[in-house]
Amino acid sequence: MGFELDRFDGDVDPDLKCALCHKVLEDPLTTPCGHVFCAGCVLPWVVQEGSCPARCRGRLSAKELNHVLPLKRLILKLDIKCAHAARGCSRVVKLQQLPEHLERCDFAPARCRHAGCGQVLLRRDLEAHMRDACDARPVGRCQEGCGLPLTHGEQRAGGHCCARALRAHNAALQARLGALHKALKKEALRAGKREKSLVAQLAAAQLELQMTALRYQKKFTEYSARLDSLSRCVAAPPGGKGEETKSLTLVLHRDSGSLGFNIIGGRPCVDNQDGSSTEGIFVSKIVDSGPAAKDGGLQIHDRIIESQTLIEQNEVSPFVTGRR
Repeated sequence: MGFELDRFDGDVDPDLKCALCHKVLEDPLTTPCGHVFCAGCVLPWVVQEGSCPARCRGRLSAKELNHVLPLKRLILKLDIKCAHAARGCSRVVKLQQLPEHLERCDFAPARCRHAGCGQVLLRRDLEAHMRDACDARPVGRCQEGCGLPLTHGEQRAGGHCCARALRAHNAALQARLGALHKALKKEALRAGKREKSLVAQLAAAQLELQMTALRYQKKFTEYSARLDSLSRCVAAPPGGKGEETKSLTLVLHRDSGSLGFNIIGGRPCVDNQDGSSTEGIFVSKIVDSGPAAKDGGLQIHDRIIESQTLIEQNEVSPFVTGRR
């Protein structure tokens, strides 16, 4: 809802008025079709009707409303009377300074804090009332046996009925105890919901951690099996049991500085049942179209027995054994 027109000092531009409440715009919002309304006016309308309040009646949702900051800043610079002008305050301040003024306005309503009074006065008169005029202000304690606080009104009347005062005091304590129990129950319920939420989050995190661990364990097992298979393949003898092997000598001519093959160190094969050793150096890769890839050349898994380099002819003569 907007601000009342009669609270402003001077005339207000009609463009600064809300078309719904016909007051000065408060927190203005604009629609996609260009109409501007108070936030407190247009939001309930859009939620209920789903359309623009203006005559266009264009379809509209709350998400499509936007703040008009330049217009809001302009309105905040208008001069406005204090909200407690009817109580006697004559101050006129900028609208943007109004909340600060209301916090300390001497003409704001204030309720007496003495139990049993409840009188509403001006803020500037409250302290004097509570100190000097309130009949509910304490002036001492009863000397007749109950020991309860004695108010100024009771003292002026010659005392109070201790039994009645004790019943009232007990009722006040019971009411306070009930309020504390209600607050404690509410806080316990909130704490219980929070605990359940935290337990659920912890369980979800533990489950996610377990699933992640299982995925990595599975990958680790797969990689380990693959590495073990590759190691056995590299370390296996060039021919299976019963297969014949033969030795041959090859002369390879370097091609652009490379002989066209890679080697790898071998180790004894655990599957070798006849006790023969397969430890040595083996051919692990042969480059296509390289010197080692020619007909009758090297093959993968061939074992290098001995190699010699002929410097003068830039050649190498490796002695290998392998399956053919």
